[in-house]
Amino acid sequence: MTVRVRFAPSPTGMFHVGGARSALQNWIYAKQQGGVFVLRIEDTDAARNKPEWTEGILSALDWIGIARGSYEGPYFQSSYAGEHRAAAQRLYDGGRAYYCDCTREDVQARTGSQYQGYDGFCRDRGLGPGEGRALRFRTPDEGATVVVDLIRGEPTFENKLIEDFVIARGDGSPVFLLANVVDDMTMGITHVIRAEEHLPNTPKQQLLWDALGVKPPIWAHVPVVVNEKRQKLSKRRDKVALEAYKDEGYLADAMRNYLMLLGWAPSGDREIVPWSVIEEEFRLAEVNPSPAFFDEKKLRAFNGEYIRALPVEEFVAACQPWLTGTETIAPPPWQPEEFDPAAFAAVAPLAQTRIAVLSEIVPNVDFLFLADPLIDEAAWAKAMKEGAADLLDAAIAAFGALESWDAESLKSTLEAVGAERGLKLGKAQAPVRVAVTGRTVGLPLFESLEVLGRERTLTRLRAARVRLV
Repeated sequence: MTVRVRFAPSPTGMFHVGGARSALQNWIYAKQQGGVFVLRIEDTDAARNKPEWTEGILSALDWIGIARGSYEGPYFQSSYAGEHRAAAQRLYDGGRAYYCDCTREDVQARTGSQYQGYDGFCRDRGLGPGEGRALRFRTPDEGATVVVDLIRGEPTFENKLIEDFVIARGDGSPVFLLANVVDDMTMGITHVIRAEEHLPNTPKQQLLWDALGVKPPIWAHVPVVVNEKRQKLSKRRDKVALEAYKDEGYLADAMRNYLMLLGWAPSGDREIVPWSVIEEEFRLAEVNPSPAFFDEKKLRAFNGEYIRALPVEEFVAACQPWLTGTETIAPPPWQPEEFDPAAFAAVAPLAQTRIAVLSEIVPNVDFLFLADPLIDEAAWAKAMKEGAADLLDAAIAAFGALESWDAESLKSTLEAVGAERGLKLGKAQAPVRVAVTGRTVGLPLFESLEVLGRERTLTRLRAARVRLV
């Protein structure tokens, strides 16, 4: 038997990080088993059926390493509407489903509760299809449905506790439960690896598989992804869009490494490991069923490690979208003609050790490419205290007299200027840094001054001195 897994997202305008994790788990499992990864777009909701949103899914998969052309699909659920309706008709013709004209208010009036499920009122009324009549599955009265789950063992559900659920609406259109099952049957899916939130639907879907005479797949429900309050990640409340992380400057390798740790860990005490190790060691049976905490701070630290591990030339290339701007990344504060690739290459190794996401490159290097630095007023107030004017005067004179404009000479010179005023280098360099870069923190000061050059450095120091008058 050839293993066939599927990833079946809805085009919602954003790609959820939890969905990205499920896609990666399906992808790896298929590769390990010599199987097939199938992409199916569940596009039956017309409000969510936009070509650009489907393209967003494909692009997100590309980014995390599931490239177009390496999988089967994409298929579109809307293309299988005929199969969905035919399956509903088979269930009705075989006595496994019946029509019901009860409204929610009818059921509530009979049961006296808005929380109680359907009471089976129409089971034996013999209604045929008609306007406003939903098709309900006739759940067995006795026995239990056992779900074979690679992560959760064999969850068992008593059939008497499963209501006669709707499989087709009053207009004849099948609901998700049935459409999902029929699609998996049509595509020969053998293993369904998906989020834990779908587990309550699984006994209903398994009953549909049985009623349609097809062996159900092997299930694997991976843990729900939660925030720091242990609440399920929500797009209304949490930062969950994979695209947002990409545009902020997270590396694909760091992201997919981190996503695979949500509920699973490689051998030993390692967490940051090559993708080849993850592909080799990942086992569905070893996934922890408990909720997985999506820790953005930890992801950020991961990303910083991955950035520092890049060869410098790769780091320079990776920064280009933020240095030039793209469709999704805002242009930098300098004009294109102001950017100096050689100057950036000179400071790139310094910046690489200091940023955690690639978008941070802009505030670290903007002083190099702007005519005047962007002054942080809080930083100015902190640095330009009593004595700053005198120190700047001395620094301007000393720097102007330097024969060699290099980091070591600049450092020793300012160190001497500070010592004459009873200041250690850390205190002495604060006014200079703010005058030249606009900030109190950033790249190493003297290496930055060397790249900026004598003329531009002195011009900024003089401008700061004038502002202190």
